Amino acid sequence: MPKYLDELDSVLRALADPTRRAVVERLAKSPAIVSDLAAPFAMSLPSLMQHLGILENAGVIASEKHGRVRTVSLRPGGLDVLHLWLSGQRTPAEHQADRLGIHLASATTKGI
Repeated sequence: MPKYLDELDSVLRALADPTRRAVVERLAKSPAIVSDLAAPFAMSLPSLMQHLGILENAGVIASEKHGRVRTVSLRPGGLDVLHLWLSGQRTPAEHQADRLGIHLASATTKGI
């Protein structure tokens, strides 16, 4: 069994909640302060902080506190374990189609 499965489980659990997925989608655009992240959700700030804690513990986000302001951003490589696992689940037919696409693209650029 691959060593990264515990990390994968943690990321998948963190992303299982729609609020946390929405936070990740928002942070994909740019870092944000917690109050800005909380604005679109009908929940208390402590509830959002729990969601952020789960994402941070899973290694998906990172946060920094400067004075009274906490800034949250996506952690570089935080979702790599998910990508690694998903790429391992691809079927041989998908791999063949990828190779065919690469071959056709190179044939087109060569003028064949």
